[in-house]
Amino acid sequence: MKKSLSIFTLLLLMAATVQAQEKKPDWMRWHYLSEEEMYDTSRGMNFVETDPPTGEPRFVAEFEPMQGVMIRYPLGIPTSLVAQLSNNCMVYCIVSSGYQNQAQSSFQGAGVNMSNVTFVNAQTDSYWVRDYGPWYIFEDRNPAIVDNIYNRPRPNDDNISGVFANFWQIPMYGMNLQHTGGNMMEDGRGHGVSDDLVFQENNNNEANVREKMRDYLGIDPYHVTIDPQGDYIAHVDCWGKYLAPDKILIAQLPQSNPRYQYYEEVAEYFENTNCCWGYPYRVYRVQEPGGYTLAPYTNSLILNKTVYVPMGTNNTYNQDAIAVYQEAMPGYEIVGVNGGSAGWENTDALHCRTRGVMDFNMLFVDHRDVLHGEQEWQESIPVVSKFIAYSGANLKQDSLLVYYSIDGGTYQVAHMTATGNPDEYVGYITGYQGGSEIDYYVFGADESGHRYTQPVFADLDPHHFTMEAHQPAGELVITPDTLWFEHNGDEQAFTIENQTNTVVQINAITEEGGYLLPDTPNLPYNLQIGESISVGFLFSFPLKTNRASDDYVSSLIKVQTSVGEKFVTAMISKQGMVNFVYQNEMYFDDPTLVIESSFFNKSVFVPTIRVLSIAEKDTDYLNIETNPTPPFDLEFDGDEAFMFVSLKDFAKGYVQTSIEIETDYGIFEIAVHINEDILSVNEISAKAKLYPNPTTGQFTVEGANVAKVEVYNLVGQKVHEAEGKTISIDAAEWNKGIYLVNIIEQSGAVVTKKLVVR
Repeated sequence: MKKSLSIFTLLLLMAATVQAQEKKPDWMRWHYLSEEEMYDTSRGMNFVETDPPTGEPRFVAEFEPMQGVMIRYPLGIPTSLVAQLSNNCMVYCIVSSGYQNQAQSSFQGAGVNMSNVTFVNAQTDSYWVRDYGPWYIFEDRNPAIVDNIYNRPRPNDDNISGVFANFWQIPMYGMNLQHTGGNMMEDGRGHGVSDDLVFQENNNNEANVREKMRDYLGIDPYHVTIDPQGDYIAHVDCWGKYLAPDKILIAQLPQSNPRYQYYEEVAEYFENTNCCWGYPYRVYRVQEPGGYTLAPYTNSLILNKTVYVPMGTNNTYNQDAIAVYQEAMPGYEIVGVNGGSAGWENTDALHCRTRGVMDFNMLFVDHRDVLHGEQEWQESIPVVSKFIAYSGANLKQDSLLVYYSIDGGTYQVAHMTATGNPDEYVGYITGYQGGSEIDYYVFGADESGHRYTQPVFADLDPHHFTMEAHQPAGELVITPDTLWFEHNGDEQAFTIENQTNTVVQINAITEEGGYLLPDTPNLPYNLQIGESISVGFLFSFPLKTNRASDDYVSSLIKVQTSVGEKFVTAMISKQGMVNFVYQNEMYFDDPTLVIESSFFNKSVFVPTIRVLSIAEKDTDYLNIETNPTPPFDLEFDGDEAFMFVSLKDFAKGYVQTSIEIETDYGIFEIAVHINEDILSVNEISAKAKLYPNPTTGQFTVEGANVAKVEVYNLVGQKVHEAEGKTISIDAAEWNKGIYLVNIIEQSGAVVTKKLVVR
């Protein structure tokens, strides 16, 4: 009985201790206040409320690309750390004009890279720039700042958002909430976390808080938890931290600690709550000894590919904390940082005294529909992602990729093509079996040099899913899965092999871009078991697009079959899309005729075509004059060149020759047709006339001694026959081309003339 009573008494004392901590005076929440500030209830003296952004806001996460980091001088961090930060990115140091020389001297003495330091002159009240610094967002594709009422009576600090909005010359929106940066973490995909201090400081109007967080920052859902630490500060960064959209770090205390159960309650909440990618958060725990032993491990700074972790006073716990970060963030450099003369506290460390500045020109890879768990069987799995280049640069079409590994094998690459939705692309994972374990990640790059992956850990910690068990019936195999076309006129082919256990009907093979001419079997085509067929495509660019200039333009070839759809990517070089506009045929019906011809560069993707030479090919029948004289350049949609062609004296007979225009993008040929009527001295030809020649429809054969006319095509088939001295024939329905006209005289003599039907 005494033992039971003793335990009961102990529990009461523990509860009383916790309750006493939670009933500290209201001023104890305010982060290291002076005695005067403790009783000053004024907040937001210069705050101006505005309407929320009209565009879609995206609150950028700390683990996304950062152009710089904000600090304040006099410092709350060691100058040795400033030196490290200056070798990572730009350091934006807020300093009053009276302190700038001192700051500069101090930094130079510590070996700071001064080319990566920008001083921003402003008055401040404290060095907790995390709490009062600007909240950076993208409004659609443009950077902006969201300001709130800083929950401290420090007017200079509260003005800093406006200082940086003016510094960057970007919009600032006033969100009428009391809040603080130390009590806010976000995943960059619309999820956010704070503890319930945010409700307490805003009249416990939960609906109003959630509405404003959604409208100004795009935060929905907003996870508001208890404060497990139970200390005066009530800041989420003192006990938790987003490490990735699906990873959260939460401190853990010994079971003997009276706050243990509260930390476990928060951890359990996230272990049972879905992240933005549709599955429960992966919760990592960092051990803290509790009590007054210094262990501020969640109060770290993620800056690009480095994590700066504040060190405590127990080396064993320090090393364990670094190991947890290394496990959770593979590929990152984890740096332990001592507090220096300013020192760290469990409620105030490195994160509180710094704030990242998002990269205004980052490339954002936004693959929302992450594949996870077991997937229903499909012949191929689509991976859909948005790529947003905030720099405004073009995406590199040949560098939008899905990397995937099947059952631990070598990573393969699938090129992604546009879906037709804004910024959206799709690539296909293929070649797996039922029960396969598949790892994958998405990669993108733009013309400004920005690159990004999702997940950011790439192959060190990729997305993962399992394909459901499937009785293999074989598959339809297409190789290769990507065709590369470098020049107009290129021919490429892929092979379709039926490795299934049934006959597969191929119903249609289409190409979306209109750049390629197919050479396919007659469809529908029944592909027998084990049979292979080749499908070819000719690159024949008709200038039917006005896309931005990329190294390659991608197009999707779709193969529709009785066992589903298959896809082949066509990557088409923009340099192959030369549209050289010229007259590709000439007809001479008169020996005195001079034909004037012009040509242009109409290639959207090729700004300049250089004409190297213009000459008759293999024969010497033509006089050719050009203006200008080669070599010369033709600029896109601007310059025009001319060619004047006439006949020389030459022997009798029908002649067909050609002119070659040689350019730095290939040779273009003009066919030249010379009517034999102006060349022949045959007596019958002189008496018998055939006109007009060439013809687009009606033509006439006329002569005093003509008895009969027979017309043959070039494969020897008679297409017309008529008698008389004057014979009119309608060729309007004939195929275009060259025909042989036999003119038979009454004496039986025969002369053959060539007729061109256009």
